[in-house]
Amino acid sequence: MKVLMFGWEFPPHITGGLGTACFGLTKGLLHQGVEVIFVVPKAYGDENQQAVRLLNASDISIDIKNSVYEDYWENISYIEVGSNIVPYMTPDEFYNIINQQQHAGSLENESILSKQYQFSGKYGQNLMEEVQRYALVASTIALQNEFQVIHAHDWLTYPAGIAAKKVSGKPLVIHVHATEFDRSGENVNQTVYDIERLGMENADLIIAVSNLTRNIIIERYGIPPEKVITVHNAVEPSSREGVDFGEKYVKEKIVTFLGRVTFQKGPDYFVEAAYKVLQKDSNVRFVMAGSGDMLNKMIRRVAQLRMSNKFHFTGFLDGENVDKMFSMSDVYVMPSVSEPFGISPLEAMRSNVPVVISKQSGVSEVLKHALKIDFWDIDAMADAIYGLLHYDALSRMFIRFGKDEVDNMKWDNAAKLVKDVYYQALN
Repeated sequence: MKVLMFGWEFPPHITGGLGTACFGLTKGLLHQGVEVIFVVPKAYGDENQQAVRLLNASDISIDIKNSVYEDYWENISYIEVGSNIVPYMTPDEFYNIINQQQHAGSLENESILSKQYQFSGKYGQNLMEEVQRYALVASTIALQNEFQVIHAHDWLTYPAGIAAKKVSGKPLVIHVHATEFDRSGENVNQTVYDIERLGMENADLIIAVSNLTRNIIIERYGIPPEKVITVHNAVEPSSREGVDFGEKYVKEKIVTFLGRVTFQKGPDYFVEAAYKVLQKDSNVRFVMAGSGDMLNKMIRRVAQLRMSNKFHFTGFLDGENVDKMFSMSDVYVMPSVSEPFGISPLEAMRSNVPVVISKQSGVSEVLKHALKIDFWDIDAMADAIYGLLHYDALSRMFIRFGKDEVDNMKWDNAAKLVKDVYYQALN
């Protein structure tokens, strides 16, 4: 079986869990005998292509006079993106929505719809323009390649998946890694919501990364339950097991938050829980690793609580630095307000770090050896952190059984379920 897959990022050029999940899934699909053509807006040349054939959309030329593209986009909404829209990286500025009526096949638009586009592959101010152009390029790619199924990851690539389906007639499977309700709560961006819903309505089948996400798709987007299938994520085996990262340079215990510093991830609850723990035990240091639109607010709050000497901000970490951070950590906390899945707790457990996770996360559906709390319950969060720091037997139990649990959560198993979805879409 051959699959045409659309994504927005691929390791090592990632800004969050989406690229990591795509890489793990494609490796698992290779082991299941599935050949993947993976399309990204911009390839850098150093991506790991052991499991995929990577296509760079920036290298694809299209004929804008081809009848395939005529009347495809009658109304393109360009949006210069505000921070709450961006799913995996948050720009500092907010921009205004600009609605422009364009006709994809008309000659007067050749300055906008050129024959070859250079995509940034980022999440910047021209994001929606790139999303729409990416969809046009997807039409050409779908005409030039042989495949049986189309697979589109997250809302950024849904228009591309729809375009590929339109010109090829092949079934479309979309993969929902997050929804606008996860990113923005009830303050959803209507443009993004409309794209998500359009993708769901045009898909033959939908893969949700958790039952939590599946319920949101059914209840908030009005999708029939039989169309939505849950396939939980997994975690890559560590390539750095046994690597000595050296000393951690501080004598205190270390409690870590690692993720985007934004509403969805609940960093403010972590800060408040840290303050409560420090009232009982000052021999602890807290680390917030990540960047996002709430970072400055968190720095100010830490200063207000007068715990700056016990709280550290690292900025965005990736690759070896993530492993090094986990190697120094005694507890990992994921206090997400709404987390479709959450791979980072699996990465922490893989590194022998006990975890505290919110019940409002997809990963809580599959983990047994993790302490689970409501994201808003700061007292419970502080108690869980304190317990893992001070009761050695409890910590050792979660480390031992948690590591075994995560080692059995393989991408090969997830890929087998995804392959079953492909066959279902073909029938």
